[in-house]
Amino acid sequence: MEALEGWAGGAPSKRARVAGLLGKDGQGWNEDLVLPRYELLWEAGLVPEAQRKEPTTEGWLAPGLEMTHDHRRILATAIARLRSKIKYRPVVFELLPREFTLLDLQQTMEAIAGRTFHKPNFRRFIEQSDLVEETGRLASGLAGRPAKLFRFRPAVLAERSFTGTKLPIVK
Repeated sequence: MEALEGWAGGAPSKRARVAGLLGKDGQGWNEDLVLPRYELLWEAGLVPEAQRKEPTTEGWLAPGLEMTHDHRRILATAIARLRSKIKYRPVVFELLPREFTLLDLQQTMEAIAGRTFHKPNFRRFIEQSDLVEETGRLASGLAGRPAKLFRFRPAVLAERSFTGTKLPIVK
């Protein structure tokens, strides 16, 4: 944040852009703004690929490994589309094995959303949404008590034309 504030300096439009994209403007965090945030970081010289065109100013930090060509932008676009689509289509189940634990589902949702969920609220939400069904089997090879295995209920797609996983309450 400090690096972005330094880049924005006293320019009101840059400061407003930084505040808006990082949820500091009173509007809150919007997980769908992945690509605009990436473009802001690029413009500020805070992603390694931005250094290809001009050297970084002394004191600036561009963390992470460089990605070839425009692959980081492509990745940001894909994440933004996935975060948007998950709200109206149950695409998360296309990223999971046929059978999965609720922890697998929660961790996948958290990875897509870029935030963590309160475990009891997440499980309650999944139960109420009727998107999954128990397989009657238990996960093997895990430490501790075996976890129940679940699968996506494909009948959901036929029952509802507008099915999404939405995003449960943040931790």
